Amino acid sequence: MRDDTIAAFLDQLAARVPVPGGGATAALHAAQAAALLAMVARYSDGPRYDAGLMNRIVAEADELREDALALAEADATAFGAVAEAYRLPRTTERETSARSAAISSALAGAARPPADVVRTALLLVSLAEDLLPAGNRNVITDVAAAAEAARAAAVTARLNIEVNLKGITDPVLAEEFGAAAAAAGPVAERADAIVASVRAEIAR
Repeated sequence: MRDDTIAAFLDQLAARVPVPGGGATAALHAAQAAALLAMVARYSDGPRYDAGLMNRIVAEADELREDALALAEADATAFGAVAEAYRLPRTTERETSARSAAISSALAGAARPPADVVRTALLLVSLAEDLLPAGNRNVITDVAAAAEAARAAAVTARLNIEVNLKGITDPVLAEEFGAAAAAAGPVAERADAIVASVRAEIAR
């Protein structure tokens, strides 16, 4: 996926094929947020800026961008496993039981990438909060754009967790993924606060 052109990816996204879908777009929202934060930090160089802070943000944002791209690909793989589980035979009681167990396991696997996307979005919003007061004011709107992208990543990922939760029978995993889904709310709130702060600044 990372080697596709944007046009090729969008063609696949628009096609009647199982993947890529919403899970991949959630991860790519996170990747875009990371790239925007790294860009703003790289523009925030020179004696007026905190070099240590900017170097940390660049390093962390670049790493999170790679993580997000890997999550986009992991989401596609996990969805394929779900499709395979649903295709298992169920002509006997034993087959039906094995199929149900395989589906539950596959759904837990499918919930893992979006749960990780929510955690990634949380880290990105934290970076945006660090960058907002210290970054180059000429590109401050890109911090808001990054926050919005992180928000979209978290909210979209939450939907993909929730749709899989119904079929996860392991109570420990269900609790873990439920908590990951709930974490999307604070991500969205913090992103909204960043956007509001930037809008107030540019309106002065």
